[in-house]
Amino acid sequence: MARDYWPYFDPDYENLSIRINPPRVSVDNTSCSDCTLIKVDSVNKPGILLEVVQILSDLDLVITKAYISSDGGWFMDVFHVTDQQGNKITDSKIIDYIEKALGPKGHTTEVVKTWPGKRVGVHTMGDHATIELIGRDRPGLLSEISAVLANLHFNVVAAELWTHNRRIACVVYVNDDTTCRAVDDPTRLSTMEEQLKNILRGCEDDEKVARTSFSMGFTHVDRRLHQMLFADRDYEGGGLATEADYPPSFRPKISIDRWEEKGYSVVSVRCKDRSKLMFDIVCTLTDMQYVVFHASISSDGPYASQEYYIRHMDGCMLDTEGEKERVVKCLEAAIQRRVSEGLSLEVCAKDRVGLLSEATRVLRENGLSVTRAGVSTVGEKGVSVFYVKDASGNPVDMKTIEGLRKEIGHTMMLNVKKVPASDKAQEEGGGWAKTSFFFGSLVERFLA
Repeated sequence: MARDYWPYFDPDYENLSIRINPPRVSVDNTSCSDCTLIKVDSVNKPGILLEVVQILSDLDLVITKAYISSDGGWFMDVFHVTDQQGNKITDSKIIDYIEKALGPKGHTTEVVKTWPGKRVGVHTMGDHATIELIGRDRPGLLSEISAVLANLHFNVVAAELWTHNRRIACVVYVNDDTTCRAVDDPTRLSTMEEQLKNILRGCEDDEKVARTSFSMGFTHVDRRLHQMLFADRDYEGGGLATEADYPPSFRPKISIDRWEEKGYSVVSVRCKDRSKLMFDIVCTLTDMQYVVFHASISSDGPYASQEYYIRHMDGCMLDTEGEKERVVKCLEAAIQRRVSEGLSLEVCAKDRVGLLSEATRVLRENGLSVTRAGVSTVGEKGVSVFYVKDASGNPVDMKTIEGLRKEIGHTMMLNVKKVPASDKAQEEGGGWAKTSFFFGSLVERFLA
């Protein structure tokens, strides 16, 4: 009787090189006078650059320069970083976290299953249910969404919302208003899903008006928003973005060349510098199935110059003009999704069910449209940051803000974070408001 013999593979063999050569991380505050150098040497693996950049971005560190090299089986990179005020990183807790997060046990692989056909995605994880929504943007939409959640007795623990090319993507973390636990009642979840679906659809019956993917695993919220808008093809805006949406100073200049001798496509990006810019670009290239082999990043005053040497995962360069054009459009969209020219308002109050609904209702009634938002719960306080314009997309009249302050001042604290009238302040790098939301991640717990 014939037998088939198969070679035996030790299941630990794949991780052998990592165990023999674990990642080496150093945080150097002596070599450079005006920044901290973070050096990472590691065995190369898919997605490692994005993991490293994601950790630095979550800590709100500003990457002023970076040099990336990952030819062969080894990954080496150097990041020049500062805090948001331009100072070196001296907090021992942050340094310790960086060394542990990027060290031997710091890297994790994210696996996300998606169902692109669903309009509203809901799944439960730990003490929260996660809702993902995507659809056509319109004034007051966030207010309508939060009102539905409040009426159904869902408490919004955290949320992040982006708009781009008249599309909206939103990830909301909710729990039950009485138990503070995730809701697992299928009837209640189904009711919420149907009501949110109707709001996103509005008066339209077109299937393309509103849809989203249903994530069955946890992924980084900013990356998830990029994935949702990319799947929604927001980069094919059909020229809907206007001069008012993205002034010339915010329009990136992107070119793609070929380095025949080495077999690389060279993606060059020059645009207005800002927080998390490198993350947004690397995230998009990674999700488009491109591998970054080398990169050079630098800041020149208010502008950033970034160069990436890439190949497709199958080892090929970008050969066709159509493929190059698509990469350029997708990178432009990734850069512009986080750009917010509107006024930035921070609203803080004692956390309670319906707080987000109340805040967004007042914004809507005062003729303000939310272009981007971040909501978080810090202890017993609910903190929300809203980037707003008037309903016509124009800058907000400060008289409106003063009226808003008087209206909500007895229950909420309102702080104006950014006034776009001063172009000089933006050129000097002071025009970007800082927002960071970890949704109970390791970073928040470690640094608490």
